[in-house]
Amino acid sequence: MCTSVDAGEVIIILSDDEDEICSDPSLLIVEVEDVKKSGDEDEICSDPSVLIVEVEDVKKSDCVLSPTALDEDLVVTFSRRAEVLPHARYDCPIHTFTATDCIINTPVAGNQLMCDQCFCYICDKLASSCLMWSQTGVCHCNSHKKSNFWNHLRDCVLLGGLKTFNLTLSEIDAPLRHAETMLQWFRQGLSDRFSSFLKGKIVELENSRQKVLLYDYLPVYDYVSSFLNAADEQEHRAAAIMRLGAAEDFIGHFQVSGTVPLQSPMSNAVKAKLVLLQRVIASVQRQMVMADFTQEFIHKLQDFYKRLCFPAELKNMKNSLCVRPWDDVLLVSVLKGQNVSGVRKDKGKKDVLSEQISVVLLRTELLQRQQRYRELCRYIRVVKTDDIELLQPVQDLLPYFMCMEGDFTSSVHSLSPSVNAPASRFTPDLFLFYLRIFKTATAPKLAVMRPEELCCSDAAWEPIKDAVPLTSAALVKFALRVQRCSSAVFTDSHCWTGLLTVVNTHTALPEPSSEFLQEAKHVVNSILHDQFCTNLLIPGFFQKVYPDQALLLLVTGALGLRICKAPLSPALPVLETFKENTWALAWLWLNLSSNPERLSSFLQEISQETENTTDGEHWLSFLRAIVPTQSSSTEYWDQQASGCSPQLFTSEGPVTVSAVVAAGSGSPLMCLSNTEFAAPSPPD
Repeated sequence: MCTSVDAGEVIIILSDDEDEICSDPSLLIVEVEDVKKSGDEDEICSDPSVLIVEVEDVKKSDCVLSPTALDEDLVVTFSRRAEVLPHARYDCPIHTFTATDCIINTPVAGNQLMCDQCFCYICDKLASSCLMWSQTGVCHCNSHKKSNFWNHLRDCVLLGGLKTFNLTLSEIDAPLRHAETMLQWFRQGLSDRFSSFLKGKIVELENSRQKVLLYDYLPVYDYVSSFLNAADEQEHRAAAIMRLGAAEDFIGHFQVSGTVPLQSPMSNAVKAKLVLLQRVIASVQRQMVMADFTQEFIHKLQDFYKRLCFPAELKNMKNSLCVRPWDDVLLVSVLKGQNVSGVRKDKGKKDVLSEQISVVLLRTELLQRQQRYRELCRYIRVVKTDDIELLQPVQDLLPYFMCMEGDFTSSVHSLSPSVNAPASRFTPDLFLFYLRIFKTATAPKLAVMRPEELCCSDAAWEPIKDAVPLTSAALVKFALRVQRCSSAVFTDSHCWTGLLTVVNTHTALPEPSSEFLQEAKHVVNSILHDQFCTNLLIPGFFQKVYPDQALLLLVTGALGLRICKAPLSPALPVLETFKENTWALAWLWLNLSSNPERLSSFLQEISQETENTTDGEHWLSFLRAIVPTQSSSTEYWDQQASGCSPQLFTSEGPVTVSAVVAAGSGSPLMCLSNTEFAAPSPPD
């Protein structure tokens, strides 16, 4: 008989008598035969999905079941003894186990009996290999998991030295097992070396034959250091366990007085212990902040450290591992901006965000690497620490962090507040660093702890996300405010060159009217001499007609004040920035004429600098078009010594500086760039 089931699937049932086939399919015995190809289409066997099912002879009487069996969902037709898998002794299916609480003197009942698959609950290995299976006083055969006594004993045996850290078996992995083994070897070696240290060694003095006893801790120090070096190579949790385990062993060492001065500081046990413990604390602190430790594991490390017996000389380091986890409620609220004071009250208790400076530096480093600059700013503003001097450089980095967040406006304001301005500690390099950031909206991504480190990196400058460069007016305000705060920036020639490149564009600016130039002198002086205006306001009317020229004159006026204060060197790069706007340089000379003595000195400085430069001819041709130089004629400088007013030569002939001042900005001085240089003539 052939029956079609589904498309692509045919079942052929072979039988001598169709009536003898049992109607209950659960009693069919099925054999799948190999399917062979055949040319006869009647023998459907070419399809690999064809199954040939042969039903054995089954009589109807054999299929009749009792009414009770018919009511059951499952009928067992075959069974055999199950294979015995590995198991603890108390779960053995062959030998009966009698549970007791803490009987260890002798086996109870037949607990010492075992099968081939019985395991010792304490040793976690085959019972046949347990050396204390039925030994009097430690009978492991009586152990089981429902007894606190046996559970504690099991933990002590399996955890070994890790038990002191309150770790559970579920926390133990291969690296921690390896760490525990290394600690055991370390303790044995450390004990031997410290015993040798206590015995001392007899040495002979160089200048005499006298022999003395020397107690040198240096071999012990070297041994501990090598172990800590090995810990540095281990997995994070294993390394922390090894470091604190080593600290537990060497922290109790003491110095024995000898009769010979020790050559190395580490030969003294007290000093060596301090250095070693500081290394352990620094490493573990870094792990607590940087590594992905759970809060539970951190608490276990802290509890272990607090239980150590600190000698008197190390008592102040007892709380060194009190590090808040990253999910601490107060810390999280500060980072998210939900708490701006760093103080939290919980059930009447006051919690202040106060951390060791080492932890503050670690958090600062990590938040920078994660580019969480806004959260870092919130943290630095409110955190309290034990070392204000080390915190100050980090606080000075707040403007940089704001820049990396793209908030240039807040960064500029934070540079020069009324109290403790970071700009007051600016170096010229740091000023140029910020000027470049504000001008280009690019910056290097760094992880730094001090502002000076910003200028020492070769990292590539990359665009800052969502940042927009500051306008020329904002850049000028920033630069002039910094100059008010930092004398180093105010006096540096390179800073002036950098600032002048902002206002002296690559293309020449049209020369303003003579009336504007005359008025600009008074406006610029009022802006620059306003010592009470911290924001350095530029009047709107001043920039209304000539916005770019007004900024150039403002910076040029500030440069004039700088030249009057002290010599400016090198001055030639500063003056070169005016090559497209020589009218502004002429305006500068006009302002400097109010101080003839300083103007004469400045001209002499320029002349000497021109003579000392390799590109002197280039500079000389540039300066000849604007101002007289010392090399023009010795008679010019004789005039200065005699008190005569210096002369400037224009296309209309010689003009004294005093006459230029009297004539105002409309004088021929504005045409200096088109004149031929000539030596001044002596006065009449």
